Parts: sequence; C-alpha cells; structure tokens
Amino acid sequence: MIEIDNVLISEDLLEEYFCCDLNACLGACCVEGEAGAPLLEEEIEEIIKKIPSIKKYLSKESREILDKEGPAKMDIDGEWVTPTIGHKECIYAYYNDKGILKCSFEEEWSGKPEDFKKPISCHLYPAREVRLFGSTALNYHQWDICSPACELGKRSKIPLYVFLKESLIRRFGSEWYSSLEQIAVEIKKGT
Repeated sequence: MIEIDNVLISEDLLEEYFCCDLNACLGACCVEGEAGAPLLEEEIEEIIKKIPSIKKYLSKESREILDKEGPAKMDIDGEWVTPTIGHKECIYAYYNDKGILKCSFEEEWSGKPEDFKKPISCHLYPAREVRLFGSTALNYHQWDICSPACELGKRSKIPLYVFLKESLIRRFGSEWYSSLEQIAVEIKKGT
C-alpha cells in the first residue's frame, strides 16, 4: 500500500491496466453486486436536485421504486446506497438503444465540474473506497464482468490510475493526483 495525504492506495491501481469496454460488458456494473451503488451522505441532496431532469430516463418501475423508497436507502451495513430494481440494476440506470446500461445522471451532466456527474463510487469504479480508522483506502475491485476492460486497458496500455484520473481528481484534488502520478513514475523506474 502507498499513502498520500491519509489515503492508502493499493499498488494494483498503479500496476494494473483498465479501460471500460461498454460494448462488451453492456454496463454490467450497474446491475451486478449485492446492493446499489455506495453513496456519500452529501450526495443524496445532489441526487434530489437532479431527479426532475433525469426522470425522463427512468423506467416506470424505477420511478415507482423512487416514489416508494426515496432517492437513497440504507444497506444492511448501515451505509447509504442507491435503490435497485429487485436487487439488480440501479434505479438511476437506463438501457440505451443498443441495450447498454447508462447512468441517467451522467446523461444529464452539463460538463461543468460543479455539476453532479454521478455518485463518486460509480465514477471511481473499479476502485472502491473504504474508510479505515480515520483513513481512506482505495482498492481495486477485480471481477469477471470487467475482464473486457482489463483486456482493452492492456491493449491500449492505459494504467488503471490514468483511466481513473478525472474521478480521482474529483475526489481527492489535482495536487493529490499529481503526487500519485509521481509515485507511479518512480515505481515504473524501479522495475
């Protein structure tokens, strides 16, 4: 593990390759898993603000669940998550005309940094943020649904931390990311 400003980073984020291949996985990360996407408590207010503009993407079932359960719910661990349809897809995901699950928040994103793009846990994926005794840990969540992304990342020579640059800067800041880049260069020189 590497530490930058009280954030522990798995070396996998620097050593593994990754680039989402939605044509291959069809947005499976919006469906697979044990619960909805993890949410920061402050994101719930942002979600509430966005609901009027994203409702047009939501299925009838998603809108019914939103009306019944609200914009977020607590999982069995007491953490906020997005509601899901039958413990499967996130209610904020929708199928585009090619059968790929897309994020309604991202579809409505203005491109402005201050505008809510999507939950940070989704933006950081496949990195997962975990709180540990006052610190934050970032781990690489590896599973078979992302095999095409790993293959595309290797072919394209895109390290995971580079693929995640925008989301890492959004979460931890540009100075933090610059430090991560410097460490990655030093590690590469050492090999």
